[in-house]
Amino acid sequence: MTTHQERRTQPRFSLPIGYTPIAIRMPEDKFFTLEGHAYDISRGGVQFELDRPLEPGTRVALKIELPTRVDDVGPGRAVFAFANIVWMDDEDEGPVRMAAVFTSFARIGDEERLMNQIAEVSNRRAA
Repeated sequence: MTTHQERRTQPRFSLPIGYTPIAIRMPEDKFFTLEGHAYDISRGGVQFELDRPLEPGTRVALKIELPTRVDDVGPGRAVFAFANIVWMDDEDEGPVRMAAVFTSFARIGDEERLMNQIAEVSNRRAA
């Protein structure tokens, strides 16, 4: 029997599948050109899927459209971060699941916005 060793230092939280869009911008691009959706998120990173695989070690910019409350309107709900792809699973056909570790947040307040959203959904802790 294989035992799984937990490597995460931050708890991760489930996101509404299909309702948490994520966009990726490669360093050489001016615009976010890849789109997918996030599965779960933590202070340290995010698990998501895209139609195109990105190799581990790839540096990317992320735009994550966090789920919103009814009273949360306006442009402030997105979190922008820089990250490194740490793993990908392209075993199956179709979208490719992968994970990225945040290296920094792009705007003042993005990390705080992320943590506030995580606090609101903390009852949906991922496995």
